[in-house]
Amino acid sequence: MFKFVVLCTLIVAASAISKFGGRGGGGHHSSASTDDAHAEVTHFASDVRADGFDYTFDTTNAIHAAASGNANGDIQGDFSWISPEGENVAVQYVADENGYQPSSDVLPTPHPIPEAILKALEYIRTHPSKE
Repeated sequence: MFKFVVLCTLIVAASAISKFGGRGGGGHHSSASTDDAHAEVTHFASDVRADGFDYTFDTTNAIHAAASGNANGDIQGDFSWISPEGENVAVQYVADENGYQPSSDVLPTPHPIPEAILKALEYIRTHPSKE
């Protein structure tokens, strides 16, 4: 599983470099175009080891991604971009034995549980069935 995740990560990174015109070597570019069609990779770094991996990349159109993983297949990362409305969208995540767990202000959250339902659940918990 770990090798699959690392392979997928490298494919995504290579695609980003190819699509956005990265120049290799992880160098920085002075171009600051916000035009997606002309975006370039301004920073790219990756390190794949027997005990895990790390990668990070940034583009001139404010896309950022970074992740690190260990030999157990646990991964921590984040990615961000600027929405068409001009808002910074950022997501942090953990992927481990409990699955993919994203965290962000832009993700929907459940509505609060109504007080009556909370009381009913507490009553059920404190008065178990006799069966």
